[in-house]
Amino acid sequence: MTSRRCAYLTMENTDGWSIDAELGFPPMRELGWTIDSLPWRTGDVDWELFDAVYVGTPWDYPEDPEQFMRVLESIDQSTAILVNDIALIRWTIPKTYLRDLENRGASIVPSIWSDEFDVDAMDSAFDKFDVDKIIVKPVISTNATHTYLLERKTLPGFATQLCEIFAGRPYVVQPFIDNIQTEGEFSLFYFNKQFSHAIQKIPKHDDFRVQEEHGAEVIAVDPEPALLETADQVLQLVDPIPVYARADFVRGPDGRFLLMELELIEPSMYLRMDTEAPRRFAEAFDEYIAKMSGSL
Repeated sequence: MTSRRCAYLTMENTDGWSIDAELGFPPMRELGWTIDSLPWRTGDVDWELFDAVYVGTPWDYPEDPEQFMRVLESIDQSTAILVNDIALIRWTIPKTYLRDLENRGASIVPSIWSDEFDVDAMDSAFDKFDVDKIIVKPVISTNATHTYLLERKTLPGFATQLCEIFAGRPYVVQPFIDNIQTEGEFSLFYFNKQFSHAIQKIPKHDDFRVQEEHGAEVIAVDPEPALLETADQVLQLVDPIPVYARADFVRGPDGRFLLMELELIEPSMYLRMDTEAPRRFAEAFDEYIAKMSGSL
């Protein structure tokens, strides 16, 4: 078996993060891959030495998304095959990709997009959505950073802080879906558009954030048919086919599942939640590289 080399892009400091991507490495090695972990900020890397580059856990890229894209573009210009495709990464770095998916027929959490922060516009969002609580977050962010849950009565007290945080930064405003604090969020994972596994993420008491780093509970689940069908339909709207994808949903007030995020850049794939998931990932990765390199 010919050995092939993969660079796994991560970040310099992973302390405090829940990461299990390494579970996919043993089945990749069985398929003939060697894996080198590299922080994405590493300078002077000869990407020609790698057959593939897997964008794994570079979760600090929102600090400098322009530099991050320059690194990925240099990889894409080399002989190494970038996974996922750079077109998908470029498209999904800003959350405005959700607007594109909505235009293609996906049901997303209702959203107001803006490039300039306006307190009055924030205030009017309560009426537009007919809710008592709203969420505001940057268009480019990870791990709920600078994501705020606001009530109309508390908005004036946050106005100055929000103006500072969102100065010159595009943002999105959404109605707060109450179900997120009870049922939580569902994440479905796909490899080469084939469903692999699913989890449910439930925030800790009196919180709304569903990330483990914020204390959320994570459990493996079998998605109900309506959820699986909705996720399948969303994935059909994406081209080119992503090697790996995570689709996050919340159940809306009317019972429909609404897309919150479609992670195609560097999703935590919770490989530990399904014993066969690491193998499925490795096989999908290997199949994609074989196809792109012309050996399949």
